[in-house]
Amino acid sequence: MQDELARKLSILADAAKYDASCASGNAGKRAAEKGGKGIGSLTGGTGICHSFTPDGRCISLLKILMTNYCIYDCQYCINRISSNVPRARFKEQEVIDLTLNFYRRNYIEGLFLSSGIIQSPDYTMSALIRIVKSLRQDHDFRGYIHLKTIPNASPALQEEAGWYADRLSINVELPTQQSLNVYAPEKNLCEITGTMNRLNEKISETLEERKNKLRFTPGGQSTQMIVGADSTSDKGILTTSVGLYSKYKLRRVYYSAFSPIPDASTILPARPAPLLREHRLYQADWLLRFYEFQLNDIVAGTKDDMLDLNLDPKLAWALRNRHLFPVDLNRAERHLLLKVPGLGVRSVDKIIQIRRYHQLSWFDLMKLRVTLDKVRPFVSVADYAPKSSLLEHVQLQDLLVKPRQLNLFQAV
Repeated sequence: MQDELARKLSILADAAKYDASCASGNAGKRAAEKGGKGIGSLTGGTGICHSFTPDGRCISLLKILMTNYCIYDCQYCINRISSNVPRARFKEQEVIDLTLNFYRRNYIEGLFLSSGIIQSPDYTMSALIRIVKSLRQDHDFRGYIHLKTIPNASPALQEEAGWYADRLSINVELPTQQSLNVYAPEKNLCEITGTMNRLNEKISETLEERKNKLRFTPGGQSTQMIVGADSTSDKGILTTSVGLYSKYKLRRVYYSAFSPIPDASTILPARPAPLLREHRLYQADWLLRFYEFQLNDIVAGTKDDMLDLNLDPKLAWALRNRHLFPVDLNRAERHLLLKVPGLGVRSVDKIIQIRRYHQLSWFDLMKLRVTLDKVRPFVSVADYAPKSSLLEHVQLQDLLVKPRQLNLFQAV
């Protein structure tokens, strides 16, 4: 690989890592000992990440920016115009050649492409479209393509991108316009959600045209929100997420814990947001999407509208609603089974299927491989019911959270 191209790849792959829409693990200390080099290193700036296709397959993607030059000055972004970082820009043909060469060598199965904004949103969006259009039409590339759309680009360009990309995403970044006014004044939340709405209508339109073999962005839309850069509470973040899911049918909202960046503005926090907070938001997001929880179920009773970092949101809800337990697994409806700590969606569906033929027993739960110590206080089956004193135990939270104390169940 030419030295100049390798330099660009190192800079623009590293710059792309801040987008949480596609993320890979980190090799950590082992790679650091070799300066990020060596077989299997994930820290060398190669830009290989993992994502999931619409049918659920995990695939490797080349994750890069077309350029990290940007005319915007979003305070939380390392690529903002006022940032003092090394800059680079791929030529359009270089992105095409990199994608094809990596694909032919079986390094990747697709492309994740984003960019800083240069000259204007339409200019940048047009360049991104020319890249993916050439891959699809000139080179018959049928790999997975995730394309980041540019805020404020024209609706016609946004729509054109959807015919070549498997998934489109446009980042909200912050959950309220008030926060955007402070940290990213060039961005407008209404314009971003307006784009989401137009894309959602086009996706729905092509779904209805069953005879149309060409699907418009079949992987749907996603977005990202930064957690902890501003003062928005977890309730505020989740409120925005619920609106995005319900109004625009987004496939995913990604949460990215804020981390301090070089040459940071004084209005940004000096310390990173806890990664555990990001994790709790993902757990809450999952409950809202797949477990029939409502927003008030998750945030009611929380301190300062923030999720408890010590408890996963599902267990926290169960401890606040002990009067609903134990749940009879042989009789309870699905929506209540989904709220039992330790039971996942697949386990619930299997329970419903099994109880059509015979009464569930504790042995059935063992065969389903559910977390028995976690469900024990909250369920009853044909041959088991928890003692009432177990649910009333003042230290139940500690018993469930700290595995070394689980043997105290027997004492209770």
